[in-house]
Amino acid sequence: MTRIAVIGGGAWGTTLADLLARKGEQVTLWAREPEVAAQVSREHLNGVFLPGCPLAPALAATTDLASAMKDAEVVVSAAPSHAVRAVMTEALAGRSTYPAIVSVSKGLEPERLITLSCLLGEITRGAPVAVLSGPTFALEVYRRQPTAAVVAATDRELAKRVQGLFATSTFRVYTHGDVTGVELGGALKNVIAVAAGMVDGVGFGFNTRAALITRGLAEITRLGIALGAEPLTFAGLAGLGDLILTATGTLSRNHSLGVELGKGKTLEQALAGKQSVAEGVGTARTAVALGERHQVDLPIARQVAAILFEGKTARQAIADLMEREPKPEQWR
Repeated sequence: MTRIAVIGGGAWGTTLADLLARKGEQVTLWAREPEVAAQVSREHLNGVFLPGCPLAPALAATTDLASAMKDAEVVVSAAPSHAVRAVMTEALAGRSTYPAIVSVSKGLEPERLITLSCLLGEITRGAPVAVLSGPTFALEVYRRQPTAAVVAATDRELAKRVQGLFATSTFRVYTHGDVTGVELGGALKNVIAVAAGMVDGVGFGFNTRAALITRGLAEITRLGIALGAEPLTFAGLAGLGDLILTATGTLSRNHSLGVELGKGKTLEQALAGKQSVAEGVGTARTAVALGERHQVDLPIARQVAAILFEGKTARQAIADLMEREPKPEQWR
């Protein structure tokens, strides 16, 4: 039995905590929201982020980070990307040695423009960090629908350890050595998913969606290569697989947000009343800044950011993308 702390009580953190607890691991889920922690502990439910899904009776929950982290051998970092720095700095404060860290959040650090594994590596002073990513809607994983994911780490033994820890008969986990590529694929696909939702919201059809997804993958790959990732990574689960899922699936928060924007709502109107985070909003701005830093053109990300933060309409953004200077399909 492994003692595991899952830091983040959203849908994905809760689903992974439930998966691990049902495998017989000793799991404590940390949630920022007192009502979430209380309901998980007393009723074995998370009605806020994973409604209607009974959780493993052995799963414990708390709002006390120190309590969640006590004697943890593995820590799963599942907070929203913008909160990872603050939450994990507090969680890991005062340590001279560190447990195995598994990052499952799909985003980028907005202040430093770095990946979350790099951020966690700084917090732990260089301790190895594994990244779990891929096409994984939380609800479908919870329902034991066959799912494949990938865990990336520079330390091969850590990747194998995490692979064995999470793998079940319905959750197949592959190992990978390209941490940068796996992490960028998981983060940047959210921006393209927002754009795909906008296409659907405007009322365009399958031709437009297919073009958007394909050119979005090219955009992700260009930036990934500039940051040192392996090109083939983006043809795998953490790249193309996750992009297809998030850009087309009805369970995608980013796609759903894009649909509302495509129908003419403002960002504030589209986000009103929603508990869950659409990571593509913050990542759009971060991706554009990264592209500028590394002189990589990201036309779709730039248009998404203009719609989100500058009041541009989705129809005008699509027109501007279509009317750009002609280029060969493969370019950098």
